[in-house]
Amino acid sequence: MTLLATRTADDLSLREVARHVGVSATAVYRHFPDKAALIRALASEGLAMLGKAQHAAFDAAGGGTAGFSATGAAYVRFARRHTALFRLIFASGSHGEVMELDEVPDDAMRFLMENAAKLAPPGMTPRLFALQAWSIAHGLAMLIIDGQLHVDDATIDAVIDAHLVAAK
Repeated sequence: MTLLATRTADDLSLREVARHVGVSATAVYRHFPDKAALIRALASEGLAMLGKAQHAAFDAAGGGTAGFSATGAAYVRFARRHTALFRLIFASGSHGEVMELDEVPDDAMRFLMENAAKLAPPGMTPRLFALQAWSIAHGLAMLIIDGQLHVDDATIDAVIDAHLVAAK
């Protein structure tokens, strides 16, 4: 994770990871048979970190609609703060396999679906509401980390909040 703060996952090598943690290059292979396994482990840990950040934001906002909005803003802020890890999480997905939103096993997605089920406006399915919310947060995050958009935290909050206002 420390190495991802200064480079992309593509730039990581198992040898470099071994050197960084102070073990022999062959010792790393006891834990990760190849780089792909390391990337999957990092992505899994990144999703856990994202889920934890979203839960904390939800709780700090007092839950409900405000909490749901806070989870979207936390998603965008996570992407901005952990850009290489964020890219790695979504680059190491199912590679072409379509998975339903409610079938994804990570905590962040389960949390999104649980909240969408409680907050979806009348006439909109929770799945569609979750997809809409995720698309807005992910799109905003990508615009920011790709350097297409430079915004402050207040603007992030306003964009995410606008989704909930429009959905009512």
